[in-house]
Amino acid sequence: MEPFNDFQEGISTEHAFEAEPIPSLSETITPRSLVVSFIIGATLSVVAMKVTLSSGFILSFSIPAGLLGFYVSRVWIRILDYFAVSHLPFTRQENTIIQTCVVACTSITFTGGFGTYILAMSKKTAGGDVKDGNNIEEPSIARMVTFLFLISFAGMFIIMPFRKVMIIRHRLTYPSGTATAHLINSFHTPQGVKQARKQVTLLFKSFGGTMAWSLFQWFFASGPGCGFKFFPTFGLEAYKHGFFFDFSMANVGIGMMCPYMIMFSMLIGTIISWCMIWPYIETKEGIWYPSNLGPNSLSGIRGYKVLIGLSMILADCLFVFLCIMVRTTCTMAKRRRQPMQGGGGHVQPFQCLDTAGQPVKSFDDRRRAQVFLRDEIPNSITIGCYVLLSIVAVIAIPQLYPQLRYHHVALIYLGAPVFAFCNAYGCGVTDINLGSTYCKIAMLVFGSWVGIKDGGVVATLVAGGIMISILGNAADLTQDLKTGYLTLTSPRAVFISEVIGMTVGCIINPTVFWVFYKVYRTGAGDMGDMPYAKLYRGFAMLSVGEQGLPRHSLFLCKLFFVLALALSVLREVANRKQWRIRRYIPSTIGMAVAFFMPPRMPIGMCIGSMVAYLWEKIDAGRGRMLSPALASGFICGDGLGSLLLSMLTLMDASAPICIKFLSRGDNEKLDAFLATLPIR
Repeated sequence: MEPFNDFQEGISTEHAFEAEPIPSLSETITPRSLVVSFIIGATLSVVAMKVTLSSGFILSFSIPAGLLGFYVSRVWIRILDYFAVSHLPFTRQENTIIQTCVVACTSITFTGGFGTYILAMSKKTAGGDVKDGNNIEEPSIARMVTFLFLISFAGMFIIMPFRKVMIIRHRLTYPSGTATAHLINSFHTPQGVKQARKQVTLLFKSFGGTMAWSLFQWFFASGPGCGFKFFPTFGLEAYKHGFFFDFSMANVGIGMMCPYMIMFSMLIGTIISWCMIWPYIETKEGIWYPSNLGPNSLSGIRGYKVLIGLSMILADCLFVFLCIMVRTTCTMAKRRRQPMQGGGGHVQPFQCLDTAGQPVKSFDDRRRAQVFLRDEIPNSITIGCYVLLSIVAVIAIPQLYPQLRYHHVALIYLGAPVFAFCNAYGCGVTDINLGSTYCKIAMLVFGSWVGIKDGGVVATLVAGGIMISILGNAADLTQDLKTGYLTLTSPRAVFISEVIGMTVGCIINPTVFWVFYKVYRTGAGDMGDMPYAKLYRGFAMLSVGEQGLPRHSLFLCKLFFVLALALSVLREVANRKQWRIRRYIPSTIGMAVAFFMPPRMPIGMCIGSMVAYLWEKIDAGRGRMLSPALASGFICGDGLGSLLLSMLTLMDASAPICIKFLSRGDNEKLDAFLATLPIR
């Protein structure tokens, strides 16, 4: 092999690992990697479940998974070394397998619909909008597990035949997968080991501190309205409208990990909705809508919240979808028009492996292409498995949810491959997974097709769930294949680890959800305000043509749709033209989400975002390196703390103290009343 220096092809990553042999499949997927993946996957699934149920946010656990996988495996190896037990070396390929398996497990939290369509079918989310039992399906752990096994694997099989096209031929970026690969590659250098140790140390410190804080708060929350989470941070008047900090460290962690503009947009949306729009609409109670409706009725104020927020989300999703389709089409057309470049000069190693018609330039690309193309999975096998899974799903899903008929499911699986490719390709270009957008399109189609009399609400939610699972898992696999490509991990090993992670996730996630849901049904637990479950329920009701919406709600829906679309266009034009104001134009989707959330949640997230911003201003290097670890510790600690408190609730344990915050007048009345009681 002819060596190439850095001057010819830039700084090479693979030159640093050139002396290391490529591990075989059995040396990559090891019992050690599977055990570590199970431990981390189960832990992060609890965290992801808590976050998605309380806030609806879906976080990427790629970096925490890679970080924890590296550190836990290192600890394992040190223990074996201490007892003089022989073991395989821990490689970056094994680290990639752990990361892939963990992310596949935790992604079921989102694609499984626990915070969205599963809860949207329940009676609690439906509230007063139940017309008949045909549009209600209470969660059942057996049905959830079966449904997940039916829908979770098809997307992975159907996208595998396109892996060479997207990663080798078109060289799509897949920013999240690329960032994760760079992180794993850096960990396995001497400098990376020191950096990982600092990150993990901070992660475990914040993790332990957050769990301790959760337990401390529990001792003062013996009744409704008790505890530090009800502290009137900005005064009692602001507290009455929901503006206070509830000391949720998970929200702080989310704010530290999300872009600053998203948090800024959510704060603006919170102020517009909860300070202006909703108070004004509440003054019209009895005029625009009946005054005797509950807070969950679509014929009341909730109808305004659902319609306005949903119209803004649809406007932004529609605009982004069209932009991505145009950008993707232009990119594919431009690359097709590119002339074939000759190899002139000497023949480069591995050039024969280039299936793109354009030679790979660097040593890294040639080395990675060799490994990526070495372990073939025949297309006939993957396509055959997709067809088999489709047939099983067409037969079994209507048995689980009779509202959706056989021909409905068959149509979804017939169209899913086209949309899966579009979604995976667009994700590679923009790093945006539009599975939820395709899901809403499917809901509109099937909702109007089935109708509310035949259980159209449940049918709509199930159809959307199938679509989001197939498309979301297809995009996630391509991200992981990109990570494997950049770390010289066999695509066959990545695919197998993805299947293993999905299998584990289909069992763990419904179990974790069931624990939270059982506690919530007793009225003792806290699953938050389920903003996205209510959103999906409202969208399903609209798609089936449900009537009885409050007065002027459709006008406000159209008005905010136009305003949101104009804002999205303005933001895109400003970015294209490089206007100075582009950094200050809020995100439409960020503002829309705030319409459903109580103000205390965006406030906690904004505090986290402010902490991350100030940290980077004071010490940019340490802030960028350590803030993700600190945020991960906050989120993990709060999630596991919530699970621990839920277990205490199931065991009928009660806190010994109640602490409440009252106004001066209420406190004087309380003192006067206590003075009338006999002294014991």
